[in-house]
Amino acid sequence: MARSMKFGRRDWLRLATLGTVAGSQSGWLSALAADAAPRRERKRSVILLWMNGGPATIDLWDLKPGHANGGPFQEIETAAPGVKISEHLPGLARWTKDMAIVRSMSTKEGDHGRATFLSMTGYVPQGAIQFPDVGALVAKEIGEEAADLPGFVRIAPGRNGSTSGGGFLGPRYSPLVIGEGAAGLDDLTVPDLKRPTEVSDAAQSRRLELLAGLERRFEAGRGNAVVETIQSSAARAVRLMRPEAAGAFRLDQESDEVRDAFGRNVFGQGCLLARRLAERGVPFIEVALDGWDTHQNNFERVKDLSTTLDRAFSALLNDLSQRGLLESTLVVCQGEFGRTPKINGNTGRDHWPASWSAVLAGGGVKGGQVVGKTSADGMKVEEQPIGIPDLIATVCTAIGIDPKKQNISNVSRPIRIADPAAKPILEVL
Repeated sequence: MARSMKFGRRDWLRLATLGTVAGSQSGWLSALAADAAPRRERKRSVILLWMNGGPATIDLWDLKPGHANGGPFQEIETAAPGVKISEHLPGLARWTKDMAIVRSMSTKEGDHGRATFLSMTGYVPQGAIQFPDVGALVAKEIGEEAADLPGFVRIAPGRNGSTSGGGFLGPRYSPLVIGEGAAGLDDLTVPDLKRPTEVSDAAQSRRLELLAGLERRFEAGRGNAVVETIQSSAARAVRLMRPEAAGAFRLDQESDEVRDAFGRNVFGQGCLLARRLAERGVPFIEVALDGWDTHQNNFERVKDLSTTLDRAFSALLNDLSQRGLLESTLVVCQGEFGRTPKINGNTGRDHWPASWSAVLAGGGVKGGQVVGKTSADGMKVEEQPIGIPDLIATVCTAIGIDPKKQNISNVSRPIRIADPAAKPILEVL
């Protein structure tokens, strides 16, 4: 969009009415979260690195060398004494002092769709309840209503499962999806952000006034959900057209050196885009790395995926650190479950929710440690089992959100951000 584009105060006030529905402000931070909030120097962000398909975490974060289930990969020492990870993650080995590796994740959902839904919402599907994604919940709690950029951005989403987006919170908290089905770097763009050069400021202002009038006419006699969907989409689109907002998605503003450091692939550049969005205060950004469904040829595929993950994840931590953003940005790396310790007849690993790993790094996390323990064969959790609701409660508490806060659902039932039985992992906070 041309930089000469200007909107008058009346235009912005009119647009501000589009898609704005008063949200519930009831409830506040628990004692633990409230204690963390005053220490924030800037608004926190969460970057979720989503390993779509269920990564073989036994080959990444919790190796079993010498055991028949261990496979060919070796462990390497890291910057955190006593913490060892895969030889194919040498870049991340230098950042373990900022990482907490949770080796005792234990869940029950072994289906991609249900496990993804659980990981993204904290709940299993329950009838008519439209559970929102965690990203939507975070956006609602710490996002700014008047912000030009959306509170929840999903980059190059994976193909397994489906989630509710904004769910019962409404469409204003649904993610802006970038690069769905991306096949190359050119797909990591938001289309139609630039105004045609032949459209003048005056013409644009008249169009916006016409849009506002149409919205008012459309609203008459229709349900609130329909109206809110249309209005919030229109309002978000207009805000994104502002040069300051549109510029956040311009990866070509980064130097070749920085872009190369992340890797010239969809995941690497997605991580760079995530840093740019976190830098501009977007509360929740998700970047997916697809391909972890390794029923066959697990080790070659995990080796290749590990190289991509290692380069982008370590570059992200380095970039955040250099820019003074690491202490206020929480990075989470996980999939929907792990994979079988036992290697199948196709040199692959199958679905395994009973014992797997997730990683937390950066803001709000005490790094340099491992949480939990699995058995020598990797088949079960021996110490401190952690469920998805516990992980979500930990993430929320780390960024100053009370995981016990309730929202009224679409069936008029109060639903907590995290399951009532969830317990934050206190030693990592």
